[in-house]
Amino acid sequence: MDDLEWRGLLANSTDLDALRAELAEGPVKFYVGFDPTAPSLHLGNLVQILTAKRLQDAGHTPYALVGGATGMIGDPKESGERTLNSLDTVKDWVRRVQSQIEPFLSFEGDNAATMVNNYDWTAPLSTIDFLRDIGKHFPVNRMLARDVVKSRLEQGISFTEFAYVLLQSMDFLELYKQHGVKLQFGGSDQWGNLTGGVELIRRAEGGKAHAFSTPLVTKSDGTKYGKTEGGALWLDPELMSPWAFYQFWLNVEDVKVGELLRIFTFLTREEIEDLDAQMAEKPFLRAGQKALAEHVTTLVHGRGETEKIKAAAAALFGGGDLHALSVPTLAAALGEAGAAKLEKPGTIVELLVASGLSKSNGEARRTISEGGAYLNNERVEDPDFVPAESDLIGGSWLVLRRGKKNLAGIEIG
Repeated sequence: MDDLEWRGLLANSTDLDALRAELAEGPVKFYVGFDPTAPSLHLGNLVQILTAKRLQDAGHTPYALVGGATGMIGDPKESGERTLNSLDTVKDWVRRVQSQIEPFLSFEGDNAATMVNNYDWTAPLSTIDFLRDIGKHFPVNRMLARDVVKSRLEQGISFTEFAYVLLQSMDFLELYKQHGVKLQFGGSDQWGNLTGGVELIRRAEGGKAHAFSTPLVTKSDGTKYGKTEGGALWLDPELMSPWAFYQFWLNVEDVKVGELLRIFTFLTREEIEDLDAQMAEKPFLRAGQKALAEHVTTLVHGRGETEKIKAAAAALFGGGDLHALSVPTLAAALGEAGAAKLEKPGTIVELLVASGLSKSNGEARRTISEGGAYLNNERVEDPDFVPAESDLIGGSWLVLRRGKKNLAGIEIG
């Protein structure tokens, strides 16, 4: 708990002293839930996955719940009603989400993790039993007091989303009864759902359970992380390339680096405080961002992918062999930098203009005459030079550079 607190991972708690005492007595069974409302988890979910790993590393026993039932409904959003997905779609997303969680937890040993799906106990439940056994314990005035519900009352909220808190609370009760789970945690936007489960266990079973929430991760202006120009910060490499994922962390604003190192890495306190000192003394070296990008990308995508990205970055700016790069990594990097597609190569002048590195043929010729035009890291001095087929990297890519830092790609075909 001291480590979680130092890392800034405790926003709210039902009874922090009581939770500390229970965790100190011996292994505690805990759970964290993930609703498959998309085909992939994202940055916000990663906070919960890593928090679960920290608790398991400390000897406690995780239950990772992927909500096949709650994912059919979705937690209310302030922006409006969710689009309901089909059962087949949600089942597919359940499998995907489970596969993303599995690498982070250990499913062997004395405190082995268990993967559960709330569809297993929710689907067989009759409406009558649900209303009598669960609904009876929820005062409507308390449900109406939830912030997200209050914000939706004017525009309208369906009974389906209004009742979501009952389903999530029932999950905690089920895991408490069947497995002895006594702790649930989640993001601070889930606090009403977390305390709903604690209260249901007290009312229905006379039991004592705990909950805590982690703070939402935001930029310095208070807006949420989790969105880029290309969309959400997905963990699935098919939805967000490892290259783009790495670049996101590499470009984090200085003021947030220390906070994100604490939340998203397993670096020690001493290591992080050393990086804090380096950032304060020489921020232009971006030591914190480099450590953040390397550690988080390795956690999510593996050491091999991180090494490919670092090799690609070096090669793209003249420090390595471009032809040795994997085509997917190169394509992702050039896609992020800016890429154009042509049916066949033109002259270097035409390529510079097509790529956007030069605004006109005249500007492209000036760049070439000044020695600032590069194709695949080789300086080009002839404005009429046309790349040969052997110049195509991976059979289809050309890497253009103007000066030291302005990069673009051309895909041929």
